[in-house]
Amino acid sequence: MKRSIAMFCFAAACVAAATLAARAQQPGAAPPPAGGMAPGSAAPAAPAAPPPWQQGRPEELKSSPLHPILPNLTGRPASELSLDKLTVPKGFKVELWTDGVPEARFMALGDKDTVFVGNRLGSNVYAITEAGGKRVVRTVLKGLNSPNGLVFSKGTLFVAERERIVRYDGIEGSLDNPPAPKVVVDGLPKQNNHFWKVLSMGPDGKLYFNIGSPLNIVVPSYLQAAILRVDPRNGKLEDYAIGVRNSVGMDFRPGTHELWFTDNGRDWLGEDSPSDELDVAMKKGQHFGYPYCHQGDVPDPEFGQFRSCSEFVPPVYKLGSHVAPLGAHFYTGSMFPAEYRNNLFIAEHGSWNRTNKQGYRVVRAIIGPKSSVKVEPFLEGFLVDPKADPPMWGRPVDLLVLHDGSMLVSDDYNGAIYRISYGK
Repeated sequence: MKRSIAMFCFAAACVAAATLAARAQQPGAAPPPAGGMAPGSAAPAAPAAPPPWQQGRPEELKSSPLHPILPNLTGRPASELSLDKLTVPKGFKVELWTDGVPEARFMALGDKDTVFVGNRLGSNVYAITEAGGKRVVRTVLKGLNSPNGLVFSKGTLFVAERERIVRYDGIEGSLDNPPAPKVVVDGLPKQNNHFWKVLSMGPDGKLYFNIGSPLNIVVPSYLQAAILRVDPRNGKLEDYAIGVRNSVGMDFRPGTHELWFTDNGRDWLGEDSPSDELDVAMKKGQHFGYPYCHQGDVPDPEFGQFRSCSEFVPPVYKLGSHVAPLGAHFYTGSMFPAEYRNNLFIAEHGSWNRTNKQGYRVVRAIIGPKSSVKVEPFLEGFLVDPKADPPMWGRPVDLLVLHDGSMLVSDDYNGAIYRISYGK
């Protein structure tokens, strides 16, 4: 049953009309005043609105050449990938697992080893299976609206679209004839920026997902800049964490109810500020600062002047400015050395809004007592020239631990997926 969310609407429309008396055109009539419009001429077109990513950019940076980096929506073949540049720690191996997955973003693993892959700018969900010793990529779902976030649980694939979450029960047994979707929740906020969602299944059986801020820096509505949760059994929706500008990766720490998540900081506040964040929500209702405070200790110049950063939950770790942390998952496999188990792996998609780019890698976060965090590189080599445009040849997005304990890394820039394994 479709369930719509009632939203507050703050809208005021004022229409002013002025009627000019018609004048008959006389031969020899005086020409229009200088700079005026001749009768019958079209009014000049209004200037185009700037794209959402420019919102909040100060006037002194109006001519800045910095801009977001778009993926190749058709992907790139294996022959064009610089796999030899990738590096991992000693004992590990990284290789191409498959190409041909357009804008490969977030992934989910089925009970029968099917890997489902979504995307942000497209409308399909792909399924990757083994057949005759080869991997086969097939389009399993079509006609969706930004099916970015996926999670598989108890035989059901959940898909987060732009304004709704749907479920496909028993899909892994009918990939060539998938079931019709059932709506979990619908009517989520319509927005032109930060509309892509990720999903995580909580230990309470509820789906956790993000709704980003509608613009770079703005006071959001009560459903935006937040992590929410919905009960897939009845569609009941509730806030879980607020003041979260744009989380695009979250996972529960094994054996706990701690929700660890990444958060992308605001743009146009400086090349080295604010830092992107690694946060942890210990309970429902915590506020993480946006739009009043960034990285736990930087008041926003506009919205933070009457607030104190001490009001909000600070990050447990500052990941660096504009590294764009996306997928975040705890390693629960058995292939990697024992010291890697229950470490948090984070895919840094990489910066666009700083002159010297950074990120474009996967890092390992080692969590100690009292949520202390140590971060070290794990997969590097995508970044080629920090000052070039583009500066890299690939962009990691999400991580997925397979049943054999190896780890997949998706790359939306190339439409490819890599596999990291370990062997002495």
